[in-house]
Amino acid sequence: MEMKSFLIIGMGSFGHHLCRSLAENECEIMVVDKDSEAVEDVLPLGVSGRVGDCTNIDVLRSFSIDLFDACFVCMGTNFKNSLQIASFLKELGAKKVYAKADEDIQAKFLKRNGADVVIYPEKNVAEQIAIAASSNNIFDCIPFVEDYYIAEIRPMERWLGRTVVDVNFRARYNLNIVAVKQGEGVIPIPGPNYVFNEDEHIMVLGHINDIRRVAY
Repeated sequence: MEMKSFLIIGMGSFGHHLCRSLAENECEIMVVDKDSEAVEDVLPLGVSGRVGDCTNIDVLRSFSIDLFDACFVCMGTNFKNSLQIASFLKELGAKKVYAKADEDIQAKFLKRNGADVVIYPEKNVAEQIAIAASSNNIFDCIPFVEDYYIAEIRPMERWLGRTVVDVNFRARYNLNIVAVKQGEGVIPIPGPNYVFNEDEHIMVLGHINDIRRVAY
């Protein structure tokens, strides 16, 4: 499989985590920041590093933006710079632009100025923690699309000993079972004759309101 290539602009906390995760997935990465120390910190990961001010379109132009599979704008507190850089990236032929935002109003302006996807790292993590912490029967959750999650839940007592089809799971609860966790083992996409057991967790995909109805 062809190695994907990414540009990360802004090496704050989120940029560092993103860089490390992409490197673990054997991607080709270039990182850029005005702070040379922030760039040097990730060079041991085998990435290419540049020091420069990406609010200068000539700096961006020197990177051959159109050759990257995607560009990430991970600026910290200077939202004006994020807007400017996102706009420049699109102007220079970026295939896909991801931009970090802290508020909905920022996302609105980023999308108007070139961002294809807006990332809310702190908001998303806070929502995941809040959902899991507020229920004794939700053990983890992963955002899927807006208001939809993959959640790890405890099976309801009335399901135990019955099959998925007997419970009429999908029609009754408006959820899809994507996997069953049994200790360290996982059963992906259990069939209609799968029998619910007490010592397991169910991974379900659906709207958060439907998940809450079976987990509270």
